[in-house]
Amino acid sequence: MFDQVNGLPVHILVLHAAVVLVPLLALAAIVYAVVSRWRSKLGWAVVLLAVVAPISAVVSKLSGTELYNRLLDQGMSGPGKVILDDHMNYGTLTMWLSIALGVVALALVVLTLRAGAALPRIAEIAFAVVIVGLAAATGYYIFQTGDSGATAVWGTY
Repeated sequence: MFDQVNGLPVHILVLHAAVVLVPLLALAAIVYAVVSRWRSKLGWAVVLLAVVAPISAVVSKLSGTELYNRLLDQGMSGPGKVILDDHMNYGTLTMWLSIALGVVALALVVLTLRAGAALPRIAEIAFAVVIVGLAAATGYYIFQTGDSGATAVWGTY
């Protein structure tokens, strides 16, 4: 299912969704958590991104695993395998972090909707700290994933 479409690896076709949507989720979640007056305008986008971005990361990870396994079956070894191993590890971390960020962002949206857009100050601060931390980690790992993937495909120049 996640291997090929018309002879092309699914990974090549879907990874760009994660590259765009995961950073957008990070940015939208930070703004939603930090700027309470914008919540009514951003809530729908945060909910949409909190669902779609992690799904794109999961599909990218699963399709990447299929591609990696096919390359191993074709005899891939040496430095290229080491780079792809790093890429796989970064991709796994990106997937889990984007899922965590999506869950926390959804929780914040649900809680602020129930509370009429205002939570106790300590809860606001706690959510902001967690979201900024998850967003920073997710951003770092999506960059590392992309960089290691590009290095694996294009080499270092």
